[in-house]
Amino acid sequence: MPDDLNRIVMGADHLGAGLKNVLRDHLIARGYQIEDMGVNRAEPVDYPDIGAQVAERVSTGKFDRGILVCGTGAGMAIVANKVRGVRAVCVNDPYTAERARASNNAQIITFGSQVIGAETAKKLVDIWLASEFQGGRSLPIVAKIDQLDAKYRS
Repeated sequence: MPDDLNRIVMGADHLGAGLKNVLRDHLIARGYQIEDMGVNRAEPVDYPDIGAQVAERVSTGKFDRGILVCGTGAGMAIVANKVRGVRAVCVNDPYTAERARASNNAQIITFGSQVIGAETAKKLVDIWLASEFQGGRSLPIVAKIDQLDAKYRS
């Protein structure tokens, strides 16, 4: 495991807390250092509150990668993508997990606890963490995404 990927920030709303905890424990067992932004309770919490905290830590460079979990994964991806410089992808299959990083240079992946099982989510996290941005043809495409980010957030 490369040292620069050793630290991961994670967060979830109340619907995603259980899956987030499973993924957190899985990654700790694999030697990753995790910053858990919560939540760890059943009382409702608005996913934008947690998603923004995680995305901001990635945006500022404090963490290279982050993982967010809500009921569908869609809401957390929308929130994370609102933070300047962040590229987040909702992942439900191995190909998307690999390409999220290899083609899109996504620093954050999201999961839906009501969409995906824990064992599948662990496998997808492992695939995503093993993937690296390939550059090449994807480099100018990601640069265009970054230009859009700058244009609409200036």
